[in-house]
Amino acid sequence: MSAHSVHSREVDEPFDLLGTVPDGSGPMWLHQGGGLVGMGEVARFDIPPGQGRFERAQAELANFFSSCEVHDEVEELGSGPVAFGALTFDRDAAGSALVVPQVVLGSRRGRRWVTTMDGATAPPLRPAPPAEASTERIRYAGSTMSELRWLEIVAEAIDAIEEGKLDKVVLARDLLVWSKAGFDVRVLAARLAARYPQCFTFAFDVLVGATPELLVRRCGSDVESLVLAGSAARGRDEGADEALGGALLHSAKDLHEHRPAVESVRSVLSEVCSELESDVEPFLLKLANVQHLATKLQGRLSSPVSALELAGRLHPTAAICGSPTPVALELIHSLEGMERSRYSGPVGWVSASGDGEWGIALRCAELNGGRGRLFAGSGIVRGSLPEAELEETRLKLRAMQAALEG
Repeated sequence: MSAHSVHSREVDEPFDLLGTVPDGSGPMWLHQGGGLVGMGEVARFDIPPGQGRFERAQAELANFFSSCEVHDEVEELGSGPVAFGALTFDRDAAGSALVVPQVVLGSRRGRRWVTTMDGATAPPLRPAPPAEASTERIRYAGSTMSELRWLEIVAEAIDAIEEGKLDKVVLARDLLVWSKAGFDVRVLAARLAARYPQCFTFAFDVLVGATPELLVRRCGSDVESLVLAGSAARGRDEGADEALGGALLHSAKDLHEHRPAVESVRSVLSEVCSELESDVEPFLLKLANVQHLATKLQGRLSSPVSALELAGRLHPTAAICGSPTPVALELIHSLEGMERSRYSGPVGWVSASGDGEWGIALRCAELNGGRGRLFAGSGIVRGSLPEAELEETRLKLRAMQAALEG
């Protein structure tokens, strides 16, 4: 393999990550005003489904990165050569891929940089012509499974839990959309990033969304994960909001849903970390339209493991699958009635050094031309009510619906 030249240089003048990009076709990862935006492709790796797909993906990237001659003047998390990626929820589903862009614009902790590969030219670091939002009306076209049938499968899952077959299962559903004018990913990403700055706004191929859940971040030997499970609406005023949040913090049902999600992450990280700490009790993560029970875990790796490999070991967590995992997966396959594709799979980026950030693809949509699918799921445990779980998915779907509608 011929060598690839990589240059990362710091930029003094401020620039808007999304506003600088001439189109929205490249991968994106945005958080709190910073992040990474890619343009063009030097390499693409379509990862075949099946056992060991994360290991195969890591091997492909390691082989590619070994051919890179790197000149990194920035030495920041996300500088140097990076690959963006999204992998399917189901290991046996097609659609997992990684992309190494020609140009990456980066911003983190007040620093800004440009990474170019093989002599590629970065765009002018000034605002690109604004993407025009379509005035075409969005049409909603039902779901793969009717709401009535979804209520029934939730009831079937509750029966299985009460019979002792499993502790928790996460069931998802989709919402089909259509627009005559099609969808502009850059417009949607900008709206999501502005409305949900605490979330990780992402785009990869036809997938776009804003996830509140950080599956794993690796920076050197430091690792971090933010686990979410258990949700409630936001209140109309401060008093109502505090009441809803307080009820969530003390809800036996939601705490029961949250604990296995935390333990599924803790058990994996404890195997690779010499030190591991986590919040003793969950806290409230408040977003614009919903609040979640959240627990942060932080550790120090005992040996080098890349962010992509860590994502593979962690996926699927109990937060998006259930517990025990094999039984929950079997129930999802038998009941859900749809292909999740990349929804609830890992999405993010990894660098040549193994650093990176991977989230769980939630609050997202897959958009292809004028057609699309929005996704939402809910954790089912003992004490769940089908109508309450349906309402929770409606609440979660509103994030993408609002972004589509302007």
